Amino acid sequence: MNICCRRAGVVTFCFLLFASVAIAQKRSITEKDLFKFQWIGDPQISPDGSQVAFVRVTVDEKQAGYETSIWIAATGGGSVRTLTSGKHDSSPRWSSDGKLLAFMRAVEKDGKTQPPQIFILPVTGGEAWPLTKMPQGAGGPEWSPDGKTLAFFSTANPEDMERAACEEKQGLDPTSAASKPADAKVTNKDDAQKVDSKKEKDAKEKIAEKCGKPEHEPDIHVVTRVEYRGDNEGYFDLSRPPHIWKIGVPSTPTDDGKPTQITRGEFAEDEFEWAKDGSKIYFTSTRNLEPYYELPQNAIYSVPAAGGEITEVARITGTSQSISLSPDGGKIAFVGTANSPVQSYTQSHLWVVELKDGAKPKNLTARLDLDISGGIIGDQEPPRGGSGVRPLWSADGKSLTVIVARQGRANLERFDAESGQNTPVTKGDQAVTQYTSNGKETVAAISTPTIINDLYLVGDDPAQAKRLTDINEKLFAELNLTPPEEITYASFDGKKMQGFVQKPPDFDAKKQYPLILNIHGGPHTAYGYVFFHEMQWMAAKGYVVLYPNPRGSTSFGEEFANIIQFKYPGDDYHDLMAGVDELIKRGYVDPKRLAVTGGSGGGLLTNWVVGHTDRFAAAVAQRDIASWTAWWYSDDFVLFRPMWFHKPPFEEPADYRDRSPISFINFVKTPIMFILGDADLRTPPSAGGEQMFRALKYRKIPAVMVRFPAEGHELSRSGQPWHRIERLHHIVNWFDVYLQDKKTNEYDLIPPAEADWEKSAN
Repeated sequence: MNICCRRAGVVTFCFLLFASVAIAQKRSITEKDLFKFQWIGDPQISPDGSQVAFVRVTVDEKQAGYETSIWIAATGGGSVRTLTSGKHDSSPRWSSDGKLLAFMRAVEKDGKTQPPQIFILPVTGGEAWPLTKMPQGAGGPEWSPDGKTLAFFSTANPEDMERAACEEKQGLDPTSAASKPADAKVTNKDDAQKVDSKKEKDAKEKIAEKCGKPEHEPDIHVVTRVEYRGDNEGYFDLSRPPHIWKIGVPSTPTDDGKPTQITRGEFAEDEFEWAKDGSKIYFTSTRNLEPYYELPQNAIYSVPAAGGEITEVARITGTSQSISLSPDGGKIAFVGTANSPVQSYTQSHLWVVELKDGAKPKNLTARLDLDISGGIIGDQEPPRGGSGVRPLWSADGKSLTVIVARQGRANLERFDAESGQNTPVTKGDQAVTQYTSNGKETVAAISTPTIINDLYLVGDDPAQAKRLTDINEKLFAELNLTPPEEITYASFDGKKMQGFVQKPPDFDAKKQYPLILNIHGGPHTAYGYVFFHEMQWMAAKGYVVLYPNPRGSTSFGEEFANIIQFKYPGDDYHDLMAGVDELIKRGYVDPKRLAVTGGSGGGLLTNWVVGHTDRFAAAVAQRDIASWTAWWYSDDFVLFRPMWFHKPPFEEPADYRDRSPISFINFVKTPIMFILGDADLRTPPSAGGEQMFRALKYRKIPAVMVRFPAEGHELSRSGQPWHRIERLHHIVNWFDVYLQDKKTNEYDLIPPAEADWEKSAN
C-alpha cells in the first residue's frame, strides 16, 4: 500500500524524504568529469527557423584532444541528432533555401590533421562531399544571397595554387587523405597492400619536383616585425595573409568548382559579409603593416564580388568589428571601439552606417554606459568549434540585438536602429555566449553556474526561453552542483565590490572552512553567472571559493574598469583583501587556512598578494607575470601604445619596477606553485613564474614549477584534456598540503606539518 496517499501531512513527509534520497544519491563533481563534458559551439538557425545546426565538441577516445561534429536541433522541440560523421567538422552554414549545409572538415592523413576544406551536405539526405581543395586550406564559408556561390578565407598564394594544379595534373592530390601517385600501379586489393611505402614516397617527391617544389624547405624565420607570432598560433607566415576567395557550388558532387581569388596583396582581411544583391563583399581590415606604432585603427571596405578595386566604406576613430548588413542592404551595423581618449579599457558601442556617399557612422549607444558585446569569463567555452557573433537585425530592419554584460551577467538586448532605445531580450543570472537568428526567431546558447551551455529559443517574454538541448543531461543528473552566492562588500575607499562564493555541496555555516581566493585575469574581464568547473571542483574538495570582481573588472561601467590604468596592480589588491575579510567576518572561513590563486593577470596579482602579505598559507600563480620589463620585451603582442604604461621600460624603468611582483620577492614567505605552459607566448614563463621560482629557491621558500609541454596561454580553457585535469589536480593538491595537512612527497618538499609523519614513516 502506498502510504503517501493516506494524508496530506504524510504526503509532504514522503516527498521530502524522496527528495533527500535523490540528493544523497548524487555525487560531487570531480576533475575527471571534464572528460565527459560536451560543448555546443557556433549555432546557426535555418532560413525558415525550424532547425538549428551547431558544433558538438567532445573529448576524443584517447582523452588527448577534442572532436567536433555537426548536430541539429528542431526549434519546435524533440531530440537532437547528428548530421556529420567527421571528427574535425565545424562552421555549419545554411544555403539561402535551407537545402544545403556548408561546413569545414579537416581529415587525417599519415597521422596528421590536414588543413580544413569546405564540404557540402544535402540536408534532406545524402553524403557530404568536398567543395574545395585549397593547398593551405579554407575557412569561414559564407553563402551568396542566391545560394550559388560560397566565399571563404584562404592563405594560399598564386604559387601554391600553381603547384597544386600541377600536382593534380600529375596524379597527386595533396589535399586528399587517400591520394596515390600516378605511377604507383594498383590493379587489385592484394597489389594495393604490397605497394612499397618508400616507392610511393619517392614517386610523390618526383611529382613535387616537377611542379616546382624547392630543393630545400627552410625552417628558419626571418623576422622583420615585432608581432611575428601568436599564442596558440606559432610563427605568422607574413607571405600568406588571409584573403577572400569564392567558389561556385555545382549542382552535383561530380562537377569540379574552380576557386577565384577576390582580394589580394600584402594586407589581410579580418571578416566579411555579402551584399544583399550579391554584387560585392564587405569586410574589415587594418591596412597597416605595422599597426602597433599607432593606436588601434581599422576600417570597413567593399570589393566587387568579381574582384577589383577596394573601396573604403566607413571608419571611426578606433576599431570596427562584427559587421552585419540590414535586411534591405542599405545599412551596416557593427561593434566599434574608440581609441580616444587613450585608456586601459574602453567599452565597445553599437554603431550603424548608411551605405551611401558621405554617410557617417552613428553611435547608437553613446549615451549608455554598457559593455556592448561583452561577456563573462569561464572555463567551459567550447574548446574547439566556436565562432564570433554579430549584431542581429530584425526582419523589418528596425532593431538590432546584441549581448550586453551587466554586473556579472550577459544577456541579449534589443536596440532601436534609430534611437538606440534598448529593451531586454533575455533575463536572468546567466551568460549568453552565442546567438543566431533568421530575423524572426532567435536562438541563444546560455550558460549558468549549473549548465555548461545549451540552446534556447528566445521569445517575446525575456524571462521565458524554451530549452532546445540538454546536452549534458545524463552526466549532470549524477552531480551535486550548487550555484554560487553573490555578495557585495565595501573596499577600503568605500567602493562597492561584487564577489561570488562557491561553497561545498554539504556546506554547514556552523563550521569553519579553508578558503581559496581565485583571481581572474584580463585584467579587463569579469566573473559571473557562468559554469565554472574549477570553482565547482574546488568547493567539492572541501573549500569555500571566493572569486571577486575587483576594480578593473568589466560589466560595471567604463570608469570602474579603467580606474586601474597606469596603477595595476595596486588598489585592486585591497579590493581582494576586503573580500577575504568579509568572508572571515561571516564566520565560516578559517583565517589561518587561506589560499590564493589566479591565472594570467590573476597570476600577476597572486604574485603581488604574497609579496604584500603573509596571511596566505599557500599560493598557486598560473601563467603569471613577475617582471613587467621582461614581459614587455618578450610577449606576443607589443605595448608601444600608451595604454598600460606611459613609456617603454628603458625610458621609465621605475614605473615598471614598482609595479612588478619580482621587486617584492624578499617579502614573500608563502609557499607557492607556478603553473606554466612551455609554449605560452602571452605570458612567457621566463618573464613570470620562472623568475619567481628561482628567486624563492634561492631564499629557500617552498616553491614548485609545474610545466605543461606544448601548452599555450589557453591551458585552462582549451588545453589538452589530460593537461587541464592535471592542472586542477596540482592546484588543489598543493593547497591540501598546506591547508588540509595532506601527507605527500609529490613535490619533494617536507612542510613543517609533515615532519613527524615523515619520521614515523621511516
